[in-house]
Amino acid sequence: MGMQVMEGLFQDESVRMASIGHPNETMLAEKSRPLQDMSMRWLTDPILGQERTYTTQLVGRGPYSEYYGDLSITLDTSSYGEDFLINAVIIFISGVLRALAMGLVLYLVYHWLLTKPLSKIIEHLTQINPDRPSQHQIPLLKGHEKNELGLWVNTANQLLASIERNTHLRHEAENSLQRMAQYDFLTGLPNRQQLQQQLDKILVDGGRLQHRVAVLCVGLDDFKGINEQFSYQVGDQLLLALADRLRAHSGRLGTLARLGGDQFALVQANIEQPYEAAELAQSILDDLEVPFDLDHHQQIRLRATIGITLFPEDGDSTEKLLQKAEQTMTLAKARSRNRYQFYIASVDSEMRRRRELEKDLREALPRNQLYLVYQPQISYRDHRVVGVEALLRWQHPELGMVPPDQFIPLAEQNGSIISIGEWVLDQACRQLREWHDQGFSELRMAVNLSTVQLHHSELPRVVNNLLQAYRLPPRSLELEVTETGLMEDISTAAQHLLSLRRSGALIAIDDFGTGYSSLSYLKSLPLDKIKIDKSFVQDLLDDDDDATIVRAIIQLGKSLGMQVIAEGVETAEQETYIVAQGCHEGQGYHYSKPLSARELTSFLKQAQRNQVSMF
Repeated sequence: MGMQVMEGLFQDESVRMASIGHPNETMLAEKSRPLQDMSMRWLTDPILGQERTYTTQLVGRGPYSEYYGDLSITLDTSSYGEDFLINAVIIFISGVLRALAMGLVLYLVYHWLLTKPLSKIIEHLTQINPDRPSQHQIPLLKGHEKNELGLWVNTANQLLASIERNTHLRHEAENSLQRMAQYDFLTGLPNRQQLQQQLDKILVDGGRLQHRVAVLCVGLDDFKGINEQFSYQVGDQLLLALADRLRAHSGRLGTLARLGGDQFALVQANIEQPYEAAELAQSILDDLEVPFDLDHHQQIRLRATIGITLFPEDGDSTEKLLQKAEQTMTLAKARSRNRYQFYIASVDSEMRRRRELEKDLREALPRNQLYLVYQPQISYRDHRVVGVEALLRWQHPELGMVPPDQFIPLAEQNGSIISIGEWVLDQACRQLREWHDQGFSELRMAVNLSTVQLHHSELPRVVNNLLQAYRLPPRSLELEVTETGLMEDISTAAQHLLSLRRSGALIAIDDFGTGYSSLSYLKSLPLDKIKIDKSFVQDLLDDDDDATIVRAIIQLGKSLGMQVIAEGVETAEQETYIVAQGCHEGQGYHYSKPLSARELTSFLKQAQRNQVSMF
């Protein structure tokens, strides 16, 4: 029976050994066989071992459960290990295949729904021009109009349009800033910076081709007076109109620019002879002879002074040519106006002399180099000396007598005119006090005020203090202001003149007829006297225009209730003419040259003795 059990167990190929027996008795049955030669044993043995032994007790049934012995079975693991490995491989391969199938399905879905649309979007993005981003719009993908991709495409297109709009605005702003940096805002002409760049190129070409280049600096004469008389808006209109007239010469110009204020620069390239620049300058002056027609049917005539420099004679660089052209224009204005002048070597030396003179002028007052002379003013009613004009003189230790028209502008430029002007007022008031004490109690003192002095806030206080300090009666001090000085700031000038008049001083407008005063301004200013400029008096007998101007000024003064005095009276014939027209007073070499205080004292005493006439 034990062997039958063994035979039954060995029906399973995995059983290698089996035995039945009792521990205390002889083995009942036992059987074994060798290990199977399996191809996968090299893999199963390390994993499962070659064999495994299992033992179980044999116990009978019934109420007593009698123990019969043990059944021991040893299994060869290669058989079921091979089955296990085969099943594992099958499961693995099938799992991989299922995963691949699932991945392929997911890939196809992902590609169709996301990758392919994104690829198309990226393709369109690569076609976008960075300079014109909105020129190429990203198209909406079919089937994605309302999902996240559609929202992204719409947002991206809006962003691209916004970027291009902002880029366009930025470019416009940059162009505007660049134009503002290189062009004049009012006239649209190149400014100084742009002119220098253009002139640099012109000079390079001129040097290479061995051609002359002319630089013309055009400065308007008395443009401040026009601004004050008519308004700054009218002044801007004139500058625009002038720019248009200058553009008419563009066929003869290398470039045209506005240097600033009332100054323009013209560059004439590739000229052969200097007279070509002179012809251009004269044609510009001739153009200005034609009045400018403005709004409200106003006609205004401009005057200009032009300084001219030549390349290569006067300089080989933009900076030198512009500097010398401006210097030449400035000096030409100081001598006479409405003309053109070429730069010459003496211009440079004169500029250096002006700088030295300006330096010496600062020391002139403390070194007692300044003094006053006095020229009498005659009343035509009884030919008495009713006043004197204090005139400033400068005796330079090396240069001798320096004319006032040279050092007064320098003093105004460096600010020393304030201290010099206060000194003149003090000396004139002190001298007038002496003459009053000597018996000439009705004598009046006229003192010139510079434009800078007139607009100095402390002037009324200074004058009031001097009148009180020297106990001068009201209306014994006459302050002369130039017509152009009044026009520079008419409102401030009116306030200061009113303060000066309240202190007791008389106010006279000097050099009348040379500026831009109008009747309305004269009526609004607190003026007591009009002084006819000597340029009209000198030629009135030979020039009908001057005679007409003199008559008109006298009639204007009389109609406004002002005294009229003529300066520059040098002949009896001139005196006869202006007296016949109703002029009240005269001053000039016909009566006396400017005298020192001592000489004028003698002159006054002699006039007092004569009573009726000095001559």
